Amino acid sequence: MKYIDTWDLETIFPGGTKSEELQAKLKDVQNQITAYQALLNDWDYSSQSVDTFKTILNKQEVIGKGLGQAGTFVNMWHDAYMNDEHANVVKGQIMELYSEVQKLSNTFTKKLVEIPDTKWTTMLEDSDLKELSFALNEIRSEGKRLLSEEEEKLIAELNKDGLAAWSNLYDTVVSIMTIPFTDKEGNTTELSVGQAMNRMYADPDPEVRSQLFENWEAAWTKYGPIFADTLNHLDGYRITLQKKHQYKDHLEEPLEYNRMTEDTLNAMWSAVSNNKKPFLDFLDQKAKLLGMEKLGWQDVDAPVALGEVKPTQFTYDEACDFVIENFSSFGPKLADFAKHALENRWVEAEDRPNKRPGGYCTSLPEFGESRIFMTFTGSSSDTSTLAHELGHAFHSHVMKDLPTLNRRYAMNVAETASTFAETIIGNATVANAKTKEEKASLLNAKLENATAMFMNIHARFLFEDAFYKERAKGIVSEKRLNELMVEAQKEAYGDSLASYHPHFWCSKLHFFIDGIPFYNFPYTFGFLFSLGIYAEYLKDKDGFEDKYIALLRDTGSMKVEDLAQKHLGVDITKEDFWAAGIQLMAKDAAEFIELTNEIVK
Repeated sequence: MKYIDTWDLETIFPGGTKSEELQAKLKDVQNQITAYQALLNDWDYSSQSVDTFKTILNKQEVIGKGLGQAGTFVNMWHDAYMNDEHANVVKGQIMELYSEVQKLSNTFTKKLVEIPDTKWTTMLEDSDLKELSFALNEIRSEGKRLLSEEEEKLIAELNKDGLAAWSNLYDTVVSIMTIPFTDKEGNTTELSVGQAMNRMYADPDPEVRSQLFENWEAAWTKYGPIFADTLNHLDGYRITLQKKHQYKDHLEEPLEYNRMTEDTLNAMWSAVSNNKKPFLDFLDQKAKLLGMEKLGWQDVDAPVALGEVKPTQFTYDEACDFVIENFSSFGPKLADFAKHALENRWVEAEDRPNKRPGGYCTSLPEFGESRIFMTFTGSSSDTSTLAHELGHAFHSHVMKDLPTLNRRYAMNVAETASTFAETIIGNATVANAKTKEEKASLLNAKLENATAMFMNIHARFLFEDAFYKERAKGIVSEKRLNELMVEAQKEAYGDSLASYHPHFWCSKLHFFIDGIPFYNFPYTFGFLFSLGIYAEYLKDKDGFEDKYIALLRDTGSMKVEDLAQKHLGVDITKEDFWAAGIQLMAKDAAEFIELTNEIVK
């Protein structure tokens, strides 16, 4: 192979989770934490210089990078080798250190809140601190929600067996689940969750998809009671914390985290709801192409054969070259970065058992590098995933020289970089299509992404919003969770499917992540925001890559409404902005239908 499809983890900590170097790193982090605690306890803003404050910030950065490096490594290792039981032992060590850091972080934040406004304004006039003013003001503002120092220490301590523990339980149960599949010769294979999911959505044979979906739903039904308990307690815990921290409702925290207003969120979803018809027409056309009256849940992303054009399949090498080539059509910096990442084994993509499902991009802060996790099976969807995650990595790359506090971008703008990378790939290939059939096939791939953003993710948001409202009143039963999920899917898909996925709430990892509530709407935000950026690129391509990088570098130090106004000159609290982005995809839907009408007659 030209590109190796597994991580090179030995260059991080040799020896895996039993690495001596890893243990030495954790010991060093513990020593750094002890020194930081002493420094923080002695700090008095009224009698000590600004230099002492800057020393505290520097110590925070050292600890954050060291702990992040170790934590990322262990998570990477466990995701790639889920049968490594020792990984959970080291995860426990790291969780203890994170808990200590969280307690001290609350102490630090409390001290910021205690500083009088006039003194605080004077401090921020320092040349070094002025650059960090957005982030420091944000921390100080968030700190006003905190309870007493002792109460916050207790919350941090309890979190190890609360929020984080329930999330880890989900990962543990999923790691031992298998999905049976029987081939035409009668041979039954037990697939991992990740393997089953990839094949269920991507296999060209409708009987294979149908069998896998039936077995998939049955497997999640079997474990449904466990996952219902897990979700109820995870989000019940979160609701309790939100109330104690004076959030007015369950959406205020994720909106604050994403640095956006509820007006922006409502404008976006309103635009999506009011502009779905072209995408419902697309699903209807796809059903006809597959010889179905309506698509089933498992058929929405199924490959479509159009005339002589077979569903595109790639080797891993072909996918890497394809991504690099099309990135180069946008700009040399993005293409060179992707080439470097792929040649240096930043990507874990091998299709094998004992890997967790899904894909992500993560950071190795001490290296100033990213790493990507996915399972590559050869589909065009997997190639898009590769581009998506490389977009994330590029975002981190162009910010790596900024102060750590200014690199803390929220999830919604993080998804902008990743989906922008997908847009580059999709638009470049459609423009270069040699036949109508090839063009229709490429449009299909783009539209599958759009339906995910406007329908699948909308369903996730509708479900989670409804669930939080009911959970605030008490435990929500597994049966009711299924009902809420199907209701959300029918609303999001315009009741256009032949079958739905009642247990999607437990098969989707994102509902069980302990760090960020509402791990859904930022994807749609990023997708539509990226379309707005791409529209600006089409107006004037000359030198646009540098303008794009400038926007990405601002994502950690501005609210999204200000970011859009500065770099795009638009008001994203208005539905018009979002509707304009959707219409770009609606044109693709209309063109796809026109190109395939002869086939469905």
